[in-house]
Amino acid sequence: MSDFIEKLRISSVNQGVSTGQYWIGSSGAIIPSYSPVDGALIASVFCADNNGYEAVVRKANEAFLTWRKWPAPKRGEIVRQIGEKLRSYKDDLGRLVSYEMGKSLQEGLGEVQEMIDICDFAVGLSRQLYGLSMHSERPAHRMYEQWHPLGAVGIISAFNFPVAVWSWNAALAWICGNTCIWKPSEKTPLCAIAVQHLIADVFSQNNVPEGVACIIIGDKQIGASMASDGRIPLISATGSTTMGKAVARSVAERLGKSLLELGGNNAIIISKDADLDIALVASVFGAVGTAGQRCTSTRRLIIHESIYEQFREKLVNAYDQLRIGDPLDENNHVGPLIDQAAVRSYLEAIEKCKAEGGRFVVEGAILEGEPFKSGCYVKPCIAEVQPQYRIVQHETFAPILYIMPYKTIEEAIAIQNSVPQGLSSSIMTLNIRESELFLSAEGSDCGIANVNIGTSGAEIGGAFGGEKETGGGRESGSDAWKNYMRRQTNTINWSSALPLAQGIHFNL
Repeated sequence: MSDFIEKLRISSVNQGVSTGQYWIGSSGAIIPSYSPVDGALIASVFCADNNGYEAVVRKANEAFLTWRKWPAPKRGEIVRQIGEKLRSYKDDLGRLVSYEMGKSLQEGLGEVQEMIDICDFAVGLSRQLYGLSMHSERPAHRMYEQWHPLGAVGIISAFNFPVAVWSWNAALAWICGNTCIWKPSEKTPLCAIAVQHLIADVFSQNNVPEGVACIIIGDKQIGASMASDGRIPLISATGSTTMGKAVARSVAERLGKSLLELGGNNAIIISKDADLDIALVASVFGAVGTAGQRCTSTRRLIIHESIYEQFREKLVNAYDQLRIGDPLDENNHVGPLIDQAAVRSYLEAIEKCKAEGGRFVVEGAILEGEPFKSGCYVKPCIAEVQPQYRIVQHETFAPILYIMPYKTIEEAIAIQNSVPQGLSSSIMTLNIRESELFLSAEGSDCGIANVNIGTSGAEIGGAFGGEKETGGGRESGSDAWKNYMRRQTNTINWSSALPLAQGIHFNL
């Protein structure tokens, strides 16, 4: 294990509250962070208490008054330096992500690369925060719109991407002139603490106001406090649909803004006209990557009946070749689930599937023995199901893949759209009519729709998010930056008269 990780070890208990360059002592509960890789205690973290929470929110709002005055390109320069810092520590941070969360080392390194990529994107964006100009119906008037920062942005992130999704929000929020308050998952607190130490160096060297980047570690009560706090105008929350609904209610009650990235129940349609070799790789990686713990993980395969048995056999053979074990060993494909609760959910989903009539062509199981001593390793499995099964409508954060046949492309699209979630979707086909139908208004109802690539692995250049119970939020690329700003329409009268809109006359 690298020196970077060893610095966070159990020789001391880490503070879990920071206003940027300074850490605040806390009398809150202590959270131990155990690695799902080997079950070892990595380190422990003090949770925030009420005093720490208040200090963070107060300091973030004070810093906003100064930070919003910095020119956007100058704020972009700070983000550029953060990207360079992350480049220097990519290997160390990637290993920590892999060790604390359990995803493969390649995925851990990829997550840090996402952070670097969004920093690069945000730097360019800092010179492109464009508004519009409009023609007025009144003579000698000019109309335009501009965008202003909101204030302190609250970011609630999930364990499966312990650092990348925070960076999607923070990099854009910063260049827009906001400050950030980050509540990371209590299941992966050390990844967040490590990032906070890295960015604190950049902020200190550039005299960035204290409070621009805050972190506050705690349980769901901290998240609930943030959601109901009128001093935090935007809450960006990533997690389960149940959590997102609670956040949305609290934020709506105070007429705040929420950006929600919630559950996914993603499907790949595999056409009779598909390249089956490409479809196989996409399906297997989508289903078992991160041990099925991505919001974009492939949960369902909808396979044309004419190739159903052929493709099912390919899947079974591919699953027989999967190597499960220590995710820091690059020879392995699949690492552990995050904790014992996730293992229980996996087992419960398997039993529910069998109770409804599902037939497992690759059986699931908990893996035992010395390599799997953490108790968090499970076997990826495949079940033949009917699309209307209740368990198929549900998102289980585990490597369980449901497969089902279809007759027509219209039926396949209907099956794909029949679940409550609407994040990512894909079709494997070389038939242009099928692909265009899938991408049309009559096709996928998801926020992401792909052709001849899987459901998992979004690039930062596109807006990321989904519809229905996925929450409707959009993060990362395209014009997602507008979520972190308020729109203002301006009209300037440079005449010597006061003509009114709509031809109204008002004479005194």
